[in-house]
Amino acid sequence: MTPDEALRRIAFLLEWRGASPYRVRAFHTAADAVHDLPPGPVDASQAARLHGVGPVTAEVIAQASTGAVPRYLTRLQAEADPEAHAGWDLAAASTGDCHLHSDWSDGGSPLEDMAAAAGALGHQWAVLTDHSPRLTIAHGLSRERLEDQLEAVAAVNSRMGPDFRLLTGIECDILDDGSLDQDEDLLGRLDIVVASVHSRLRSEPEPMTARMVAAVRNPHVDVLGHCTGRIVTGRGRPQSRFDAEAVFAACAEADTAVEINCRPERRDPPDDLLLRAAAAGCRFAVDTDAHAPEQLHWQSTGYARAARIGLGADRLITTWPLGRLLSSRSGSP
Repeated sequence: MTPDEALRRIAFLLEWRGASPYRVRAFHTAADAVHDLPPGPVDASQAARLHGVGPVTAEVIAQASTGAVPRYLTRLQAEADPEAHAGWDLAAASTGDCHLHSDWSDGGSPLEDMAAAAGALGHQWAVLTDHSPRLTIAHGLSRERLEDQLEAVAAVNSRMGPDFRLLTGIECDILDDGSLDQDEDLLGRLDIVVASVHSRLRSEPEPMTARMVAAVRNPHVDVLGHCTGRIVTGRGRPQSRFDAEAVFAACAEADTAVEINCRPERRDPPDDLLLRAAAAGCRFAVDTDAHAPEQLHWQSTGYARAARIGLGADRLITTWPLGRLLSSRSGSP
């Protein structure tokens, strides 16, 4: 066991138990910091000099650096139920993330930093999904800017090495009639398309259902993003109303994955709709919707939710190797 693995697993188990987000974040912060340590055993005082590492996380690092399972983790694992272990196994199997943003739209970091952070987490791939033109508040990408971004992604990949690939993509607005907010020919050039509703979230159920069904049936769409649009923190925002059976049946028929959005303020879909999507036979994408590198660790919350309802890795496209992900999009066996 490495210090990084031990710290991430502790964070996951604490989160599973409902610990404070600040406590969970402390272990993720320490896991990010251990990349600056030399290989081999370190003592706690050496670990404690790292930025963001405190006395408890320093002890974990010191114990794990020898290959041992830290005492803190041993206790948490002994107290965990079987579902928690299944959730960790899913999180550990993650190969990528279908939904992240850069400073080309409303993210806070350059795409190079987002790619490097995803690679450092052990991802094989991640999809850059900045916003489409209509979402002007998020500095959505026009056709010309998206074409420029494709060249920027290619340049990043030329420097990243063989173990990680940043995929081209977009979070495309679903327009009122169910069409998509970008030229169809350009969508066909992208690796992954996430389609999301960002406007008229309080529409009546019938037009909202028609709008979503049309979008998920579009052959360019791979993932239905944050399907209810709800916000569960602060002043909040109620979830949009639609015929879940019709939408999820269309997703299952079209092989469009339903996103399990891991942002703390979204946690979308809610549990009841997640169960209905699972019953409909949908595939899922466990996505962070990250707007900064440190938000990429949110993904474990989605895998915990998937494990609680019994989903296996085969139905989670974010555990698939890159070849399978891309061949599935092209319709290959």
